[in-house]
Amino acid sequence: MNDDRALVEAVLSRQPGAFERLVREYQGLCWHIIQRMVRHPDDTRELCQEAFLRVHQCLHQYRYESALKSWIGQVAYSVAKRHLERKRIPIVETAADEDALSPLDAVSDGFDLEAACADEEIAAGLHAEIEALPPLQRTLLTLYHLEEVPIGEIAQMTGLAEGTIKSHLFRTRARLRQRLEARLGEFA
Repeated sequence: MNDDRALVEAVLSRQPGAFERLVREYQGLCWHIIQRMVRHPDDTRELCQEAFLRVHQCLHQYRYESALKSWIGQVAYSVAKRHLERKRIPIVETAADEDALSPLDAVSDGFDLEAACADEEIAAGLHAEIEALPPLQRTLLTLYHLEEVPIGEIAQMTGLAEGTIKSHLFRTRARLRQRLEARLGEFA
């Protein structure tokens, strides 16, 4: 947190190179969140620039209540979400589109994403299935399982309740498991 404070204060006091340092530090996170949401490289580049412009304009509002990473992630998520809303692209499946699964609060339901990637064919199938997910589920899944961002930080980034995130993760893993099992039948 002290590093966050020093960096923010350096940017706000307009120290040479401070904002560039902030961008270098968080551009990967910003790119990852926006790319997982919009999946279009040109849009992602433009939206990352928009996100950092917003960070620059609003940094004085950062209150050190959460990690700077979470705050910047929230800005990136907000920019990507607004972009999808403007294009009328749903960020989540509607209840009618989802399989009938009970939303359990437990995140660790025994599905090991890394173990599922052990076989190349399964990994290719898993990648295809992850890419086919709606933007919100794809983003939550990759932030939690691949980027290892804690649920509390994801909640701060997205503005979603922790229970909602857990429910999305549970349903998404169940959907992936079901689709991978169907694919395994194809490979057998």
